[in-house]
Amino acid sequence: MIKLGQYNVLRVVKVVDFGVYLDGEERGEILLPNEYVPRDCNPDDDIKVFIYFDSEDRIIATTETPVIAVGEFAAMKVVAVTDVGAFLDWGLRKDLLVPFREQKVRMVEGCTYIVYAYVDEDSDRIVATEKVHKFLDNTPAEYEAWQEVNLLIMRKTDIGYSVIINNAHTGLIYTNEIFQPLHIGQKLIGYMKEVREDGKIDVALQKPGYDIVEGITKQIMTALADNGGILDISDKSDAEKIYTLFACSKKNYKKAVGLLYKQGLIGVEAEEIYLR
Repeated sequence: MIKLGQYNVLRVVKVVDFGVYLDGEERGEILLPNEYVPRDCNPDDDIKVFIYFDSEDRIIATTETPVIAVGEFAAMKVVAVTDVGAFLDWGLRKDLLVPFREQKVRMVEGCTYIVYAYVDEDSDRIVATEKVHKFLDNTPAEYEAWQEVNLLIMRKTDIGYSVIINNAHTGLIYTNEIFQPLHIGQKLIGYMKEVREDGKIDVALQKPGYDIVEGITKQIMTALADNGGILDISDKSDAEKIYTLFACSKKNYKKAVGLLYKQGLIGVEAEEIYLR
């Protein structure tokens, strides 16, 4: 079955002057315009394409990469507001509609919002909604401690940042555990801390203990190699300078420097570190 608003691998059924037609199964033949057709494409070849509707509401294929696919969350910018809703920059030729009923408040052109894309069953069209919580936390949160997860920064709160975890659950990163700039809509890797008894989830941007220190030691060694074996930064340097270079806390940086020093890999002076 063809998945609207998602990637599909479809077979070429015929080649025409303006593109190729793909086997869209129950949707019939689907056009892939010439500009997206791979070189030396022939009938019976399989092509990975994204399926959506063009400006005339005809089903069409593309090899372009959209900002969001059906079943995903993303930060998207409003490029127009009309009498039917707001239109988001999808990265495709046709913008993505957010009907008025799917807006928390009236969206404003030029502003960016966290949205979820889905296929509206009544209209059989791909749309987005700002009411993302309808699609979150609907399955049990079964994560292991310190499991790596994908995060999307959703909003800032009084105690940290609310995030979307693995496109399925909401979680929180606490302010006192953040050592890097964050912004709404940012995607990054995080780690599970705890699924609490009340079902709420705490996540972190760094692993505890040795894992994170080992990662910093690799960064330090790479930076030293790239800078002639010496860096004008030591374990006594300003925390902001340390973060700028290695995106970590001063505490973890000092642990990494100490480990490298004990291993005999670096020397440490008051204002610099260097390769031995």
